[in-house]
Amino acid sequence: MFMFYDREKELALLRTFVESEPNTIFFIYGPINSGKTTLLMEFSRRLSEDFVPFYINLRWHAISSPSDFLNILFSIHRGKKDVVKAIVEDLPGIIHGIPVPKALLREVIGNHENAFSYIIETLKKIRKSGKIPILILDELQKVEDLKINGPLLYELFNLLVGLTKELHLAHVFTITSDSLFIEKVYSEAMLHGRAEFFLVDDFDEDTAREFLEELGFKGEEIELVIRHFGGKPSYLTLASLHKDNLEEWCRGELDTRENWIKFKLNDLKRENGIIYREVIRILKSFMDSEFIKIEDVSPGIRWLVKQNILFLDPKKGILRPQGRLELLAIRRIVG
Repeated sequence: MFMFYDREKELALLRTFVESEPNTIFFIYGPINSGKTTLLMEFSRRLSEDFVPFYINLRWHAISSPSDFLNILFSIHRGKKDVVKAIVEDLPGIIHGIPVPKALLREVIGNHENAFSYIIETLKKIRKSGKIPILILDELQKVEDLKINGPLLYELFNLLVGLTKELHLAHVFTITSDSLFIEKVYSEAMLHGRAEFFLVDDFDEDTAREFLEELGFKGEEIELVIRHFGGKPSYLTLASLHKDNLEEWCRGELDTRENWIKFKLNDLKRENGIIYREVIRILKSFMDSEFIKIEDVSPGIRWLVKQNILFLDPKKGILRPQGRLELLAIRRIVG
């Protein structure tokens, strides 16, 4: 269920970004289900006709080769008009994939150099028409392990840097909930001076209360939902479907999350006792605190983040549960 609420501060910042000349890659990151994609979609919908947003979602696609990735980048243009003319004059709102004439599709996706050249030339023509392209890549980390001659990710970053800092052709936003990916990009300085990191977090409690009031919740109902889910937008929205059995649903979600984490911990205990003991030590840190400061990403931290139990903010050096539900489950398990 789609529901956008508040985020006016974030929207204002995003508008500020695109009002200047394209010069930076923006990494939109945050804990799982914090509303990153929803925010960028709403932002794209509110753009004036001066902008042309392209949205490419890697989330739901199986990507096992560079050709899989290149296929996802593009969509087939079947109209009679020139592609750029159709984009500028006819295609409304968000464009999913970069349109390519069917006759050229095989040539364009045949190798990454052809694909990247086509993107650059298309964006140049759009910019020449007076419009400003915006490229949005969702779950970019899915190409992290793919290789052409070298890692595909580095080739892709070279393209994105070219589009922004060198040619100033397009604004680029990448969305990811994989904070290890952000940590890698951030710590290896792969994009030093070429990227901004923009955190989209869960709602604070005041905003969560206002959101639940908008959905028709009152008093104890609101406190019950926030006690279990904090300001996680996805769960706040789901709560409206369970108003008739709210307490049972909240308790069931917590039980499910606790059991899932236990299953993962038991698997780890059988596979690697050393990392398991480190993981338990880390989890015990959250008995009296909602976050901890770290200076290194150890194997235990890496495992907990990879399992979406904890969220790592590399900019602040902070480690915390992915949400209130995970915090409650952790405290049950290790307490």
